[in-house]
Amino acid sequence: MEVSATAKHVRMSPQRGRAIARELSGLEIDQAMATLAFMPNRAAAEIAKVVKSAAANAEHNYALDRDALRIQSVVVNDGPALRRHRPRSRGRVGMYLKRSGHITVTVEDGMT
Repeated sequence: MEVSATAKHVRMSPQRGRAIARELSGLEIDQAMATLAFMPNRAAAEIAKVVKSAAANAEHNYALDRDALRIQSVVVNDGPALRRHRPRSRGRVGMYLKRSGHITVTVEDGMT
């Protein structure tokens, strides 16, 4: 059975999150949490929260065994971007984006 958890509007560039998400597919929950604990990125802490939430959803809502859970996929999609402006030369303005992302973690039990 597949169970998922999502965190939306996380103030993190999706590109930074995807670099970490590639490392987690197929790992058990405990291995993934240990891997994320030793990654120096801020994105690793945000993804760890969602992994923990997906495991808790599987345990509480579907009575699945936490030790049998594996990460099926971690997807980091684009969220809305805050548009900000910075003054440039000759009275012009330069726009830059403060990006955000949506993190979705899907876990499955070992029975499938």
